[in-house]
This record gives sequence, structure tokens and C-alpha cells, in this order.
Amino acid sequence: MIGDVVGRPGRKGMAALLPELRHKHEINLVVANGENAAGGIGLTPSTAEEFFQSGVDIITSGNHIWHHKELIPHLEVEPRILRPLNMPPGVPGHGYLITERAMVVNLSGRVFVGHFDCPFRAMDHLLEEVDPKPLVILVDFHGEATAEKVALGWYLDGRVSAVLGTHTHVGTIDTRVLPRGTAFVSDVGMVGAADSVIGDDTDLSIEGFLTLMPHRLSVGKGNITFNSVLVEVEDESGKALDISRLDLELRE
Repeated sequence: MIGDVVGRPGRKGMAALLPELRHKHEINLVVANGENAAGGIGLTPSTAEEFFQSGVDIITSGNHIWHHKELIPHLEVEPRILRPLNMPPGVPGHGYLITERAMVVNLSGRVFVGHFDCPFRAMDHLLEEVDPKPLVILVDFHGEATAEKVALGWYLDGRVSAVLGTHTHVGTIDTRVLPRGTAFVSDVGMVGAADSVIGDDTDLSIEGFLTLMPHRLSVGKGNITFNSVLVEVEDESGKALDISRLDLELRE
């Protein structure tokens, strides 16, 4: 699972580093969060294609998925791009995808993020509805509040293979396998400019905090950080055996 990919630097870092990572670790499934991939906010069909060409199997997203209007009809015809499952009925796109070996689910948190249906109950409903369920189930929980992410991890422990947090762009050190076999991390991190404010230009970000004036941010430049986690899952049970951070840097 690759953290939030931010703008052109993030896409560049992913294209440069992911193919070798896939080969070295013999990875079966790669999921990446793409909701900040196009200019630092949102996703477009063309930037999504860059993900797939880099070796990503499934793109997850979050609260910024609707930023570029041209992507909205694309969500109906490209099942490999997910929007949060816990949206109201009738919203375009899909909140989960079942592959040959796994189910990947995209959820959004509600605390400090926006107006979404309950992610806990949405996941309950999905697990009851899908039959047969794949043994391997990965959840990208796109949320701001650490407590909400940790709570969902415990809530789903033993029912899914992994609950992996995204959205804050800052990787956390709490990777662990919970007692009933669910791998967990509060936030995977990001792929983007290392010398930045969560991927954005530092000077513009500081100006915003000092002046409180609305202005458009731009993505940072320079060396690229690559944050991801690797989850090992037992085929026979769907239980996680291990989760570890894979954090790299691409120097410009």
C-alpha cells in the first residue's frame, strides 16, 4: 500500500521506485492512494493511467476525488479507481473492488474530513452483503483523526486482513498486527516532495498560516520521499502475518 501520491513529484517517484520494489519483494497486489495526484489535489484519467503504467493495480481516494469533473464519468467505467464506499446512494463510482485473490475497500473518515455516512456501519453492511467473501480484504481508511483510524482497526480486527490509514501524508510508526490477525497502521504517509509541507511548497504553506488569506498552493520540488507499507497475508486464512514500512527517497 502506497501513501497519498502528491502531484508530479509523487507520480515521478512512484514510477521510478515501484517497479523494482514489486520485483524485489515479489508483491502480488499494489494499492496506491491517488486523491492528490493531479496538481496536488484530485485525480484525472490521464494521471490515473500513470499509476497503472507504474505498476499500481488499484487506486484508492478520499475527500478530494471529485475535484476534477472529467474523472466523475470515468469512475463508472474504470473499476480500478475507487471512491469512498460510505458515500450516499446514487453517487457515481464504486467503493470496493474484488480481484481474483482479494477485495480492496476504500472508506473515508468523518472526523475533521467532511460529510460521509458511517464508515463502521458501511463496512459491516459490505461484509454481510458480499458472498462469497475473498479471504484477503484490504481497507484504505482515509481519515484525519488518528483515534478514528485506530478505532476502526480494532473494530475490524479478525474480519479483514489490513486496515491502512491515509490522508495526513505523515507516515506513522504504529505498524502492527492486531490480536485477531488484522494488519494496521494509522497512516501510510505520502509520495511527494521531501522538503515540503505534506507535499506542498513550504513558503506558500507558511504564508497561508501567517496571513489566513485564501490562496492556491503548489506542490513542492526537489528530493522525493516514498512512503509505503508491505503486508504479508496467509493465503489459507486471510490473516496478516506481518506488516512493515518501506520508506525510500529519490534524490533529484
